[in-house]
Amino acid sequence: MFIADTHYTLGVFPVTGIGLSVSPIDLDAALSGHVASLVFDDAGNDEIAALLGGVTDTEFAQDNLDMLLHNVREPEEWRVGEALAEYYLMECRNCHFPWSDGRDERKRGPSLPGADLVGFQCDGEGDHFAFGEVKTSAEQNYPPGAAYGRHGLKQQMEDLRDRSEIRDDLVKYLAHRAVNATWKERFQSAAGVYLRDNSDVRIFGLLVRDVPPSEDDLRVRVTRLRQNCPTSTVIELLALYLPQGRIATLGTHVVTTRQSGGSR
Repeated sequence: MFIADTHYTLGVFPVTGIGLSVSPIDLDAALSGHVASLVFDDAGNDEIAALLGGVTDTEFAQDNLDMLLHNVREPEEWRVGEALAEYYLMECRNCHFPWSDGRDERKRGPSLPGADLVGFQCDGEGDHFAFGEVKTSAEQNYPPGAAYGRHGLKQQMEDLRDRSEIRDDLVKYLAHRAVNATWKERFQSAAGVYLRDNSDVRIFGLLVRDVPPSEDDLRVRVTRLRQNCPTSTVIELLALYLPQGRIATLGTHVVTTRQSGGSR
């Protein structure tokens, strides 16, 4: 379970903002467990292992497969921050993001454009498409620079709200991966909602920070995003405040845990 304390709430439905703090103990527990599993894509590696298990007919081949799947390298802080945000949305917002964007990388580098997290949220009315943008920042300013600019959280949230072509591309991106997937029916359910109203989506913007909580991170954005927001679009901004100084050690922590035999 993801445990965090609420420090402030802003706005009213359907556009809201929440500031949450995570204690050192709860952060360590998350990083050592579910977050590490997301960072290293344990679910995807298990699928590859099952696929290739029949062709590893020698001990040497099996060793090479193990090295291919479990060669642990220290991830960037933003990648761990993204996994932490994903874990929060899974545990606390009933979201499911079935396809790690790391599987689409031809080389190591930044995540693909469009949205960091693409999947579903299930509420009392069924599944809706859910899109998430995550920014991890150790800056001291409120809000951090990652909130602004062409690729900042502000612009990306407005684009997801206002530009149907971006949402359409994300739906098609997920559709290609849903064809033979175990989550095909969830995709079809969310797609039915979307095709009736392509503004009926759930949009999450998350800031992962290691400074004391402050409403200044989200206040203006909540107000601005509410303006001209389609009635069927639900937007939530979340600031996850980690203990001070922890962002710089996020990558080291998940690697150390995994190398010492931490949970998968």
